[in-house]
This record gives sequence, structure tokens and C-alpha cells, in this order.
Amino acid sequence: MTRPASILVTGASSGLGEALARRLSGPGVHLWLTGRDADRMAAVEAACTARGALVSCALLDTRDATAMDAFIRRADQTAPLTLVIANAGISGGTGAGGESDRQAREIFDINLTGVINTIHPAIEVMRPHRAGHIAVMSSLAAYRGFPGAPAYSASKAAVKVYAEALRGALAVDNIAVTAICPGFVESRMTAVNEFPMPFLMDADRAAEIMVRGLERRKTVVAFPWPMHVMVSLLSLLPPALAVRLLSRLPEKS
Repeated sequence: MTRPASILVTGASSGLGEALARRLSGPGVHLWLTGRDADRMAAVEAACTARGALVSCALLDTRDATAMDAFIRRADQTAPLTLVIANAGISGGTGAGGESDRQAREIFDINLTGVINTIHPAIEVMRPHRAGHIAVMSSLAAYRGFPGAPAYSASKAAVKVYAEALRGALAVDNIAVTAICPGFVESRMTAVNEFPMPFLMDADRAAEIMVRGLERRKTVVAFPWPMHVMVSLLSLLPPALAVRLLSRLPEKS
């Protein structure tokens, strides 16, 4: 399959966003990247440029709807966007008294509102072209609410369901929508976890799987498969039983 020519990735200064940017870079590709850390963003830009891509970066927060809209429209006017990946997201912890009000609101604001601020302008610029592909970064935590990460699980469930619904709603415009649901991936987000993380995966390997799924324009890209099977089975259990089982898992610090 031909590599998309104009690609926008949010949260590209580290973790999965960085790995995706590197994986998607190459000759003939124009990358539009956002992040909030100038030094890390510069390093990603240099790495992607070295692989032959034309790179345009912006230091901005996806919660800033006006800035996101302007950046996406500028990108599309320069080179019509063929793939937009709403990747930016954060997690939190429930140790020492559980999620705070501030923490829960910040997680929802970035993981849900930030995604909306990314994909809505993308839809608007793609519709006239009657072509395009939008991907949102969800998680296997979307399949069942984990007591160790309530706001994270809920925010990722919201974007997963939203992506699946938009897939059908935007079919008439020839715009594909994909929900990406990874398990544990090595990143700054998981580095703070002090508990065992089953099937922990290298970010570059995760990016390879995600890009392969995007090339096939899949509705959902969920991996690793053993973890996907596990959470899928959990989602079928009666809620009371699932909560009892999951409550035994260690808290996230």
C-alpha cells in the first residue's frame, strides 16, 4: 500500500507518538507533529528528517481548540491531510487515596477533549476531498473499567466507542476511522508503574503493529492478542464479578 503523503500526529514528542512519527517518516512524506516539550520535539524532528521526511512541528496543547484548528487547517492547505492520528494522552494513579478531582478532570480533558479538538477539524478539512483516514489512540483498558485507572479507562472507552461510531457515520464521505487499543507499551507513561505489566512491548514494535493495521484501514487495532483476548473475556463477565476480580490488582502509583 502507498504510504500516506501528509500525516499529522499529536503527542509526538515521546512514547507511542514519537515511535509512530519515526515509523511513518520517509521520502515523500510530510509530517505534521505536535508536542509540549521543545527539546524532545526537536529530537523527534531531527530523527524524522534524517529518514527523509519533511517535518513541521508545533509546540501546543491539544486542549487548545483554536490552536489545534489553526494548525490542522494550515497543514491541510499546505498538503491535503491523508492521515491524522489523535495520539496525545496521559494517565494517572490511584495510590494514596485514589484519583483526585484535578487529576480526573485533566485526564478527561486531554484524553477526550484533546481528541475531539483534533479529529473535528480533521473531518472538516477531509470532507471536501472525500478522502482521508483518522485514528484515535484508545487502549485495551477501554474494554473494562480498571479500578487502578478509573478516569483513564473511561476516557479511553469514550474515544474507542466514538471512533467506532464515526467509522459508520463518515463512510459516506469516504473517511476511514480507526481506534487503536494497545496494551502495555514501554514509554514515559508506563515507566512509573511499579507493578508487573503483562506482555509489555517495545514502542517501536507497537508502532509497527499500529502502522500495519492503519495500512489495512482496520476499524480497531488491538494488541497484543493475548491481552486483547483477556480483556475481551473480562468485558463479558457480570460487572459485579469483574469489579471484584479487578479490585485485586495493584494500585497505580
